[in-house]
Amino acid sequence: MAQAESKNSIQVIERMTRLLDALADSSAPASLKHLAQSAGLHPSTAHRILSAMVNGGMVERAEPGSYRLGMRLIELGNLVKSRLGVRELALPHMRDLHAAVGEAVNLSVRREDEIVYIERSSSGRSMMRVVNVIGGRAPLHITAAGKLFLLEDGTAGLREYARRTGLPSHTRNSLSSLEALEKDLDKVRRQGYALDHEEAELGVRCIGAGIRDDDGALVAGLSVSAPAERMKPVWSALVKQTADDISHGLGYRSSI
Repeated sequence: MAQAESKNSIQVIERMTRLLDALADSSAPASLKHLAQSAGLHPSTAHRILSAMVNGGMVERAEPGSYRLGMRLIELGNLVKSRLGVRELALPHMRDLHAAVGEAVNLSVRREDEIVYIERSSSGRSMMRVVNVIGGRAPLHITAAGKLFLLEDGTAGLREYARRTGLPSHTRNSLSSLEALEKDLDKVRRQGYALDHEEAELGVRCIGAGIRDDDGALVAGLSVSAPAERMKPVWSALVKQTADDISHGLGYRSSI
C-alpha cells in the first residue's frame, strides 16, 4: 500500500514537471489541449493537475481554457537566487568573523513568521540547542535576526505579527508584550543591530545585523551566538561591519 502511494506521488510530480516544462516552452498562454498533448497526458489528468497548481499560485488561468506560469514561481526563483547568492558571499566573511570572536556565526533568512538558519560557522565549542542545526527555525520576536525583519515590517506589520502569533514566551526573558517589543525595536533602529538577551534560550545571547541586496531589501540576518558569560558587547561592531561587507558584495550601496 505504502509503495503504491509513493509511486503515485512520484508520478504526479513527474506529470506536474512535464506540464510546467510545456508552459515554459510556450511564449503565450497555452490551451489545455496543447498542454496535455505536450506533456503526454489525458486532458482530464492535465486539468486536475493544472487546477491544483493554480490553487498554489504556480500556474495562472489567463482566460477560460488557457494557462500560463504563475507569479509564485517568480517569487520562489528570486528566493532561491538571493539565498544562494547570500550564502556563497557570506561564508568567507562568516569564517573570518568566527576566527575573530571564536563563537558560532549564523546566517538566517525569513520564512513567514520564523527565522530559518541556512548556514553556520562554528568550532563546536558550545552545546547551544537553539541554532545548532542548519534548517532550524525560531520565531522572529525571540531572535536577534528575527527582530531585524520585524523592524523592516514597520509599525503596522509588527502589530499584525503580534496579533497573529500572540508573542509566545520561550524563556522568562522573551519579549511577550507589544509594548516591550516596540521599545526594543526602537533601540535596534537607533543602534543598527539587534540583541537577543537569552530570549530564545536561557544562557545564550546573540548579536545580529542585517544583510541587504542591491535593491536595498533585507534578505538575511548575520548573527553571533554565544553562552551569555562569553558574549562581548564590543562584538556588535564586528557583526555589523561583516554584515555590511556582505551587503556590499551583493551590490547594496547605502544612501547615507
